Amino acid sequence: MKKEDLPVYKNNEELPLVLSTNDVAGYLNISPSMAYELMRSKDFPSIQIKRCYKIQREQFLQWINQTTGKVL
Repeated sequence: MKKEDLPVYKNNEELPLVLSTNDVAGYLNISPSMAYELMRSKDFPSIQIKRCYKIQREQFLQWINQTTGKVL
């Protein structure tokens, strides 16, 4: 998927309850391959289901808040 084809979210409430790699990439405005690498890192609270990585919306937003020190 190309970066311009990724989902765009106007606010946190638009995020799905469980985010995919493409959702994370679209929210952070990064490439899908970079999002995949992030979701595979041990410091990121994602889960792996077969070959797919997922993260709950609240865990994702909490990770951003802890990483950046800002409340989004």
